[in-house]
Amino acid sequence: MHAIRLHAFGPAGNLTYEEVPGPVPAEGEVRIDVQASGVHLIETTLRRGLAVGPHEPPALPVTPGAEVAGIVGAVGPGVSTQWLGRRVVAQLELDGGYAEQAVVAVDALHRIPGGLDAETAVAVITTGSTAQGVLAVAQPTSEDVVLVMSAAGGLGSLFVQAARHAGAVVVGAAGGPAKAGRVRTLGAGIAVDYRDADWPAHVREALDGREVSVVLDGVGGRLGRQALELLGPGGRFLLHGWAAGEPTEITTRDLVERELTATWAIGPNMVPAGGWRELAARALDEAAAGRLVPLITRFPLARAADAHAALEARETEGKVVLTA
Repeated sequence: MHAIRLHAFGPAGNLTYEEVPGPVPAEGEVRIDVQASGVHLIETTLRRGLAVGPHEPPALPVTPGAEVAGIVGAVGPGVSTQWLGRRVVAQLELDGGYAEQAVVAVDALHRIPGGLDAETAVAVITTGSTAQGVLAVAQPTSEDVVLVMSAAGGLGSLFVQAARHAGAVVVGAAGGPAKAGRVRTLGAGIAVDYRDADWPAHVREALDGREVSVVLDGVGGRLGRQALELLGPGGRFLLHGWAAGEPTEITTRDLVERELTATWAIGPNMVPAGGWRELAARALDEAAAGRLVPLITRFPLARAADAHAALEARETEGKVVLTA
């Protein structure tokens, strides 16, 4: 089979497309013949040999990737042969996803609902799960004005759709006029290009006296701070990342004087009693019902290096997926 291998930490070009031995499922495992593999921004940082929070760089050489969707092609000892031929999606325990075949514990499998293709399934298995969890913390309603940062990204595009379905007024901020236009097609009533220095003024003008009540911020840095300044009294600020390289600066004075609440929306408070499996099941059901339609930027598996480069350059929309 073919897989993407990383032999030395560094730039995207260090990812190489190679022929390697196919994996053999051990006891309790299945082999998935991969049709689609998910790519995460965090993987571009790990590729450079840098830690991201609790995630340490992998031991080399490695086949990156932790999300796969496809068809069960083989089962290991102790696994029912009824799994053979089933369409499944899974999160791998560590690495190995950028490949034509991958092995995973049978307990990690989710069946892909009918009508849902492998690319969509892999686009929502982790990103969609996270979106469901963050939204459970945010609880947007028809009374809210929700500002979504990086609204054309994998998470942001799902937030826009969910907030619209909740009846909220949705403001989507994205990088560049093309991405802002795409955010409008997702259902944002107001879409702005946050590369424009005056984007907060454009939001205020478009809201015509209303104030933002919820911010979903995965960008951080200066842009995140500008989003915070748009919140009206009593507003809720939910952080779920800092793609800009540093988290949004929030002071106690911000919270006290403007009666704001700020929440780190990733972690135990977003996970229901059923855990991540329940969140993943919700995300797949929402996608199958057409209520969550992920934006997807596709690259062939052999061009994983190009996918990483484009993701780092902010040239992609939505979820980046490698196709077999």
